[in-house]
Amino acid sequence: MLFIAGLGNPGRKYCNTRHNVGFDAADELAEAHGIKIAKKKFCALTGEGMINTMRIILVKPVAYMNLSGEPVCSLLKYYRIPPTDMIVVYDDVNLPAGDIRVRKNGSAGGHNGMKDIIRCVKTEEFIRVRIGIGMKPPEHDLADYVLSKLKGADAAAVREGVLKAADAIRLIITEGADCAMNRFNKRLKPAEKIGDE
Repeated sequence: MLFIAGLGNPGRKYCNTRHNVGFDAADELAEAHGIKIAKKKFCALTGEGMINTMRIILVKPVAYMNLSGEPVCSLLKYYRIPPTDMIVVYDDVNLPAGDIRVRKNGSAGGHNGMKDIIRCVKTEEFIRVRIGIGMKPPEHDLADYVLSKLKGADAAAVREGVLKAADAIRLIITEGADCAMNRFNKRLKPAEKIGDE
């Protein structure tokens, strides 16, 4: 079984915010593959189903973003799934809106939800799919920016990123992470390199 966790914050007030694109990607996969993410377990909403021939569990931790680690870790233990069979999808303020990046391992890159997951599972060796939400304007507070509602061109670009993330996860399942990295990771010029590359 493959474990796919989309990160976000619970509650209607956080819907359609930059910080919730991981939830959006999980919902996109659920809708496309007839999976209902509704079963509450270990402070997370879960749903089981199939993507192609792979049995998967979709997970949306409903602790707040910074506390994502305990629900993820508890569910991995419950289902006896090693972290190496996990994909985490989440927002990245260091990527242009709508771009995605697939990595097979690495640090949290400053993302507090990922920091908490790495702390709890005690490894960085799991796949992550980052969805670009665009860099914050200099005059904005980071927390206010990631929790702000998506509008206009930003909303359209980020929605495209969510769809690409879902496609990347399907490709990881069918052909592997290397194939997804080759297809979806935009090559940046040296001067453009940002975040946890």
